[in-house]
Amino acid sequence: MYLRDYGTTGQTASDPNLDSFRAQHGVPPAALSCHTALVDGYVIEGHVSVSAILRLFKERPDAIGLALPGMPADSPGMGGNQATWNAQPVALITLEGKLVPFNY
Repeated sequence: MYLRDYGTTGQTASDPNLDSFRAQHGVPPAALSCHTALVDGYVIEGHVSVSAILRLFKERPDAIGLALPGMPADSPGMGGNQATWNAQPVALITLEGKLVPFNY
């Protein structure tokens, strides 16, 4: 698993109520992807790169979290290489549920 290659730990689970979980944590429909994580108060939606996640935790913005909407074939954990991963259009999910570009 991509994130485990970077030393992360955690639990994985299939949630039959994933849509409810996402709604409860403020993930807007435009942000949806295939995986959702809740990490230290932030939602990580989709195949977000470690680089983006590290910047999120360094800066700790007032936000819901990060998203890489859809399932890009060359995103982290899906294929491609790090050069393509860091070019993915990751978005910050604002407290208002808007998606704004998150450059990292």
